[in-house]
Formats: sequence, C-alpha cells, structure tokens
Amino acid sequence: MYSPTIESLIEQFAQFSGVGRKSAERMAFYVLDTMSDEDAKKMAEVILDAKRSIKFCEICQNLTDTSPCHICSSAKRDRSVICVVETPKDVSAIEKTGQYNGLYHVLHGAISPIDNISPDDIRIKELLLRLAGGETEEVIMATNPTVNGTATAVYIQKLLKPFDIKVTRIAHGIPMGADIEYADEVTLSKALEARTEMN
Repeated sequence: MYSPTIESLIEQFAQFSGVGRKSAERMAFYVLDTMSDEDAKKMAEVILDAKRSIKFCEICQNLTDTSPCHICSSAKRDRSVICVVETPKDVSAIEKTGQYNGLYHVLHGAISPIDNISPDDIRIKELLLRLAGGETEEVIMATNPTVNGTATAVYIQKLLKPFDIKVTRIAHGIPMGADIEYADEVTLSKALEARTEMN
C-alpha cells in the first residue's frame, strides 16, 4: 500500500505496546508531514541518547541514568521497607500518590508459564541478595492483581519465609468513584477481604 520506506517507519511505530496499525500510520505521517527535519533529527538523537545512557539501578533495578538511582541514594527514604513492582511505570504511579516513602524493587515482569517467563527471567535473585543485608523489615508485594501478578507475589512470599521479614500485599478492590453494581465478583470479594475499620 505504501512505499517500502514508509511501510518500514509504520512497522517501527507499531512495535510500541498498545499501538495498532492505524495509530502507527498516524505517527509515521506526523513525522513525514508535520515534523521539521530538525525536530525529526532531535527525536532520533533523544531516543539514541536514552538507549545509551539509561541503565538498571544496581540496587532496585529501576531504569535510571545514574546508579544508584535518586530513590535508592536518597537519605530521606525509609530503608526498612521495599515495595516490589512489576515495571518502572509502577514505581512512577506509586510515587505520584505521595503516600509511600520506602524503597522499591522492579521485577521487570511477572511469572507467566504461558509466555515462557520463569522466575529466572525476572529480577527475583537481585531482591533476595538485597534482603540478605538484614536492613529490610517489610516487603510490600505490589504486583498487578492479575493471575500472573498474584502467582508472582505468592512465589516470592514463599521465598521470603526464611528471612523473617513481614510480607504484605497491597489491597485490591473497588476504585474511588465507581458503582458497586458494575464491579465484577473478584473485585468485590477482594474489596470485602481488604476492608478496614472505620474510625
């Protein structure tokens, strides 16, 4: 339908998670029709620079341009608590709440036998090495409330038993502003399980 060069550009954009063919076409034609050569060059340079300079934090495995990252190196963070998440985006989401002041550990995925992702394919070993230092008192499992996320949390919880560390799981339930009648059974049951006393 398009020239090989345009088709190649569309295919590159289509590799992004959540970007379908139509969105990839819009992005490609935005670059070709709207962006100046200078802006296109700047975008390419920013992508290459990010690929060259971004690395994994040696402590928490989050993406960073300095290692240790700014969270791990901050003297203001509570070093007795580690929140375990699946992706760097989860760190950002929790940080935006302003309610958490501990450290993080990014797994970069979840155990998924269907996708051939085993415990060795995510960063569990790095978490265990951190806990061997004895500074951690609590590990918060903040993996996604999916089958894979829950299985990963349970698997890690079993591994942590010898460490004599408190292991907690973030509560899952009905989001703020939602109607109970539209919630599914699993969400409702989790909301009931995670109920708290009203003050």
